[in-house]
Amino acid sequence: MSPNPRNDPPTSTRRLFDHDPSSPAVDLGAARRDPGRLDPASRRAALAAAAGERHDVVVIGGGVTGAGVALDAASRGLSVVLLEAGDLASGTSSRSGKTAHGGLRYLEQLNFSLVAGALRERDLMIRTLAPHLVKPEPFLFPLTRRWERPYIGAGVALYDLMAAGLGRSGGVPHHRHLTRRGALRDAPGLNPAVVTGGLRYYDGRMDDARHTLAVARTAARYGARLVSYARVTGIRRDGDRVTGVEAVDTESGDKFHVAGRVVINAAGVWAAQVQAMAGAANFQVTPAKGVHLVVAGDAFESSTGILARAEDSVIILRKWFGHWLLGTTDTPYQGNLSNPPVETADVEYLLRNVNRYLARPLDRSVLLGAYAGLRPLLAPAPARVRGEGGGAGAAATSAVTSALSRDHTVLEEPAGLITVVGGKYTTYRVMAKDAVDASARALGASLPPSPTAQLPLVGAPGWQAVGNRLPRLATEYGVEESALDRMLHRYGDELPAVLAPILDHPDLARPIPGTGEYLPAEFRYAATHEGAVRLADVLARRTRLAIERPDGGASAASNVAALVGPPLGWDEARQAREVASYRNEPTLAGLG
Repeated sequence: MSPNPRNDPPTSTRRLFDHDPSSPAVDLGAARRDPGRLDPASRRAALAAAAGERHDVVVIGGGVTGAGVALDAASRGLSVVLLEAGDLASGTSSRSGKTAHGGLRYLEQLNFSLVAGALRERDLMIRTLAPHLVKPEPFLFPLTRRWERPYIGAGVALYDLMAAGLGRSGGVPHHRHLTRRGALRDAPGLNPAVVTGGLRYYDGRMDDARHTLAVARTAARYGARLVSYARVTGIRRDGDRVTGVEAVDTESGDKFHVAGRVVINAAGVWAAQVQAMAGAANFQVTPAKGVHLVVAGDAFESSTGILARAEDSVIILRKWFGHWLLGTTDTPYQGNLSNPPVETADVEYLLRNVNRYLARPLDRSVLLGAYAGLRPLLAPAPARVRGEGGGAGAAATSAVTSALSRDHTVLEEPAGLITVVGGKYTTYRVMAKDAVDASARALGASLPPSPTAQLPLVGAPGWQAVGNRLPRLATEYGVEESALDRMLHRYGDELPAVLAPILDHPDLARPIPGTGEYLPAEFRYAATHEGAVRLADVLARRTRLAIERPDGGASAASNVAALVGPPLGWDEARQAREVASYRNEPTLAGLG
């Protein structure tokens, strides 16, 4: 592809990918050359395979649990199709607290097994599975009363001890006790009249949507067929046994069915609805809403995140890619499961609780965006559920505060349908393993052990070597080294592939107005490699403009649509529809 001889300005991004919109946007051979490359061709191929073949496992749900199930099953040699009603990670898995953690607050609830398991997974993510995406991050627990130091200190020490295990090295540094002076040195923005000292400890920071995408793309590299925007409308049965699903491709409107020896329901807050399609209704999912606010980076002075007591739980103010992320609420929710709102009461609760500790209170003027996610908390029918952690047989009378509601459960009925529900983002890999173990019983066959604890995700294997080359890459592509460092922690060892088109199209290195620090090359890569199907996929999950910009990225929508439209096969009319849809639908950036 030769450089654009007309030297159009960066806003004329459409010309970078001129081609006939009626022709395929990407060569069908691309999917065969790199099965982890998600583009229009790979989606067409996956759709054809889903409808034309019988698979060992059909996975319903493209959040982190469903993606984890697809990876676990494919890596054990099973043929897999994954169907997601929207975009990958478009539900809860892109609306979490962006932290890989053990759950320090669950120690107070004596849920030791949940914390220990989550800490093992946190350290696996940091050390082995996704070190480019999940990084150790310091947190400070501010002390305000004398009795808190021995009490909280014992809990944090136990947290570290559980992570270290029997002499094993954990994935993060150990905690430290701080005096008032030490706490204020780490976090000058705390109120010295309130804080008497602190405890510094560590957990993991991540971008949840990009992590889920990496899990899904790794599954594709091991043979899983992934189809987003494929909504399951029914469950097929042969007598008492589930034999597959009915679905509709919401892009084309075409209906199709997928035959499978086992169907695994990983639909999160929709899991009970999916099981009801199969004629079984032996549990309920009680959603709990968690709201987070994106706060300007200069609104609070600190080198560490803050975790502190709130009125009924804890409040967390954490660093997140140049901003602060403030959360979370934990309230029962009834309403639209796809777009839970951020309400005025949610915003006021978060600001009121964090301001108890700050010298300079936060107000709405420093808020860049907000989002709400739903935790799929389980209210099971005791006699019919098999699970772990003791939570399987307990009715969740208070889904918002019960620690047992954070344990996951695997159900094995009706025959041929496996449902995995509950759990925490950090424990997705264990949830997936348990679901695939259960599928072996349904398949009537033995499976090799799960290898996923040793399988680095897409972008991880050579990320450190790429990091060592950042000065050379900066010179080669004319991009600031600081920008490349940011991108390294999004793309890992795929960074050179993201940058490669810049050599032919230098405009791809110059940010589009209204997109902050993101390079056009990143939007392009979302369309050519990362499975974006709609404009919202690019602005809300492949990048995070939807929650990082006060306008939710609306001012840049037209230019981004013009950039990604050609590789996605959009004509100008489709681009206009995508922009209008993005600007008119409820966005993740809405503040109540």
